Order: sequence, then structure tokens, then C-alpha cells
Amino acid sequence: MNIREVARLAKVSTATVSRTINGSDKVTAETKERVRRAIETLKFYPNTNARALGSGKSSMYGLIISDITNPFFPELVKSFEDVAVQQGQEVLIANTNYDKHRMEQCVARMLQRKVDGVAIMTSEMEEHLIDELSSRKIPLVFLDTGTPQKGISNIVIDYAAGIDVAVEHLRRLGHTSIGFISGPMDLTSARVRRKAFIESMKRKELKLEKDSIEEGNHRMDGGHEAMARLLGKEVRPTAVLTSNDMTAFGAMGAIYEKGMKIPRDISVVGFDDIAMSAFTQPALTTVRLSRAEIAKLALRALQDIQKSVTGQGVEYSIQPTLVERNSTGPTAA
Repeated sequence: MNIREVARLAKVSTATVSRTINGSDKVTAETKERVRRAIETLKFYPNTNARALGSGKSSMYGLIISDITNPFFPELVKSFEDVAVQQGQEVLIANTNYDKHRMEQCVARMLQRKVDGVAIMTSEMEEHLIDELSSRKIPLVFLDTGTPQKGISNIVIDYAAGIDVAVEHLRRLGHTSIGFISGPMDLTSARVRRKAFIESMKRKELKLEKDSIEEGNHRMDGGHEAMARLLGKEVRPTAVLTSNDMTAFGAMGAIYEKGMKIPRDISVVGFDDIAMSAFTQPALTTVRLSRAEIAKLALRALQDIQKSVTGQGVEYSIQPTLVERNSTGPTAA
């Protein structure tokens, strides 16, 4: 099957078929529909590699994530792909696993496939890799770590607002001794959340107990170990706020192992609101960070840069919200 047969059936030129496949606005809606029907009838599958070579565009966006084992990221991937497919785009997904060498390989794949833009949903990226993509005029959008400039946009999560609403929720329940389990301190997002927690406690005039903050790794094992350390302190917190939901799951396991009940003995709050959070026992109170909203903004940011005359990137903001479930309750009398 080839493009000539499609053109013959649709009664148009091969150039018109090619323009239709490449999304040209020079083809009328009626002609596009005729070509589409011919393609479906003949079960013709265009060679996307050939299209990329001919037009310089692949109709493909790159999506780089940190950890495919963390449910936050598959949910983000699904949302990103759903929006992209609706717009006739493909998605090339790459997982760095927080490894710098793998990050370089991910960028190399994006360049080889001539992607039209890259959404970098990771916590860190080497400057020379950003330059590698930017020098080829590939639009970029970052999650939290980018600086808006020509060809680069950034999506900012208002972590301070998310952390603050969680601390306020615990304060209203009567908790004054609140612990915090952060992510790894080599990640910018983890440092931001930790700082936001400290500042929120100060604003609300809640005492930060000695050693009330422990470092995790954004995974369940790290949350389990950090929670075990908190429970071994001289002053044990009556509530704990975690840097993400996976950390919260691990923390809950450590609490149960000590023979304690949630929320009777200690309240737990997560961050992200991944799908599993609603089905833990008890269901996890958490700060919701909408993956669908992130995905829509990321694609919009890439497309806006492409359409812009100057190619200037901008900054977008997302406000987290609190989802109250059963893992938090009044402090014990």
C-alpha cells in the first residue's frame, strides 16, 4: 500500500495526500475527509519517520519522568498521552530513575527521534543537556525547575500553599507536635517542600520539636525508615506530614508495626493524591496535585512556544488542594 493508491481512491494528487497527513491548513475540510476515508479503506499507515525527514517535524512530543515505579508518574503519563492523542500527536516517554547517565540517554533519544518539544517532569537536569535541546530550537517545559526564557516555559507548583493547608488542617484538629518526612535533599522539589513546612509551622506559631524532620527517598521504604526514626524520638509527634503519598504509605506501615492506630494515636497526611490513596486503610488524607492539569499545561506550554513569534516561554502556576479522608483525626486527649 502506498500514497499513490490513496491519492487515486480519494481523487486527489499525492501532494494533497501528503499535506493532509502532515496537517497542512491548505487542504479544505471536504478534501481532508475524502483523504481520511481513503486511508481508512486502504488501511494505509503513513511512515512517520519519512514524514519527520521531509517536514522537519515528527508530530511527537517527548516526556521525561523521574520514576516510573511511583504511581504519580504513570498517572501523569496517561494524562499527557490522552491530551496529545486527542490532538493527533504521539508521545515518546523516557524514565531517568534519578540517574544522570540515563538522563543523557533520554535526551539523546529525543534528539534522534526529532521530537517537536519536550516536557521535562523531573526534579533535576544538567545545564548542558538543556543547552543541547535549546540549541536545536526544541521547545521545553519544566516542572518547577525551569526559568522562563526563549524556548523554555515552566510550571510552578505552589508547594507552600499545599503544605500550609495541610498544616492548618492538623492544627485545627488540635495537633501542635507535627513531624515531617521530606524527600531526598539533593532534589529541588524536596528542599522546597521542607522549607515550606518549616515556614508554615512558624507562621502558625507551632513549635518545631528537635529532630521533628526526617529525610526519606520519596519511596515506601524510605517513608517506613524515616517514620520509625520519628517514633523513636523522645518527643513523639501526634501527626506527620509527608513529602509524597508513597512516603506516607511506608510511614503508615511503620506506625502499625509499633502497634499504634491511625488516626487514634497519630495522624498521617500525604502529598500528590495518587489513585491508591483513596484505598488505604484508613484512606489517606493528602494534598491533591492534579496530573491532568499538569499534562494540559505542559502541552499548552509547548504549543504556545511553537506558535509564538518570539518563541518566548512563560510561567504557569498550579494550586494544590487538600483532600480530607480518614487518616487524620483529633489529637488524643
